[in-house]
Amino acid sequence: MSVQDVQDGRTAQGGRGARGEAGRGPGDPALDGAAAVGFAPDEVRTDEPTRSARLKWVVVVDEALPAGRAVNAAACVTAATAAGVTGLLGPDGTDAGGSRHPGLPWAGCSVLAAPAGRLREVRDRAAASLGVFVADMPVAAQTTRVYDEYLAAVAGSPPESLEYHAVSIVGPRNRVDKIVGRLPLLA
Repeated sequence: MSVQDVQDGRTAQGGRGARGEAGRGPGDPALDGAAAVGFAPDEVRTDEPTRSARLKWVVVVDEALPAGRAVNAAACVTAATAAGVTGLLGPDGTDAGGSRHPGLPWAGCSVLAAPAGRLREVRDRAAASLGVFVADMPVAAQTTRVYDEYLAAVAGSPPESLEYHAVSIVGPRNRVDKIVGRLPLLA
């Protein structure tokens, strides 16, 4: 994947666009609304509680994963989300000694747990929702060691056969709440 691909809105998530559908790309009308998920500069309100943000961000992780693999899955979908959602990160901070600390998600992020089957449902519901950004981590991401092998594994998998270790969702607060229901925090 080239820098130009990223600038053009293409993703490195197995051919998945902002809503997570395989085979969709820039210019696809189904992605036009989802590709614009993010905060405008005037919406970034670091002086207000996270609950006042228009968009909500959740990461849902397979509850059966061992701790190290769960953290890896959450970190990977979080990286994809931070790169794909405008205005998600707040400004950098500087400590009293002058050291810079890169901006963190100003609107917060909840990390939730779900059984593998429920994780699939959450991912599919989010991908079908307009105005919702989805970054997912198929199981192949943790079973391959070469990125091109991961891409090939995902490309060769029918969408209904893909299983996921984590899903990151950003969208309107009420819509995200309906998608994730009452899933518990990851323990």
